[in-house]
Amino acid sequence: MTRQQEGFTPDGLRQPEAEHGAGENIADLIRQLTGQGTHLAEQQLNLVKAEVRESVHEVKIAAGEMAGAAVVGIAGLGVTLMGLGYLLGAAIDNVPLGVLIVGVATLILAYVLYSAGSKKVSSAHLTPDRTVRTIERTPDAARGNLTSETRP
Repeated sequence: MTRQQEGFTPDGLRQPEAEHGAGENIADLIRQLTGQGTHLAEQQLNLVKAEVRESVHEVKIAAGEMAGAAVVGIAGLGVTLMGLGYLLGAAIDNVPLGVLIVGVATLILAYVLYSAGSKKVSSAHLTPDRTVRTIERTPDAARGNLTSETRP
């Protein structure tokens, strides 16, 4: 191999690598950048899935609490309330009115229990807010501009 074929100029100086196969290096960099972009997108998707799973778990817990409130309202209070209705009816000498008063009080209690569960369901965040903010910042971060981050 001659000195010129090895990357040396006639004066004996080595040619810079940028002149040798620069197209191959750029193509490799673009390929790597594309691969990293795909990896980043996959990671963002995994993060979205994790946040949605977390939110769904919170909704399941709230629904279980609401179902528990319904079971308590039907089974446990049913017998007790009939007893209270008869006791109140005997005290006011009007059993039907006593049962009606106890029934209305039971409905109010059931409403309070349902409202508590309903508030928990409405406060569950079903949108992946953190991931959406990260995705919105990704183009700026890729350009090296991280100052556009705003925290709510």
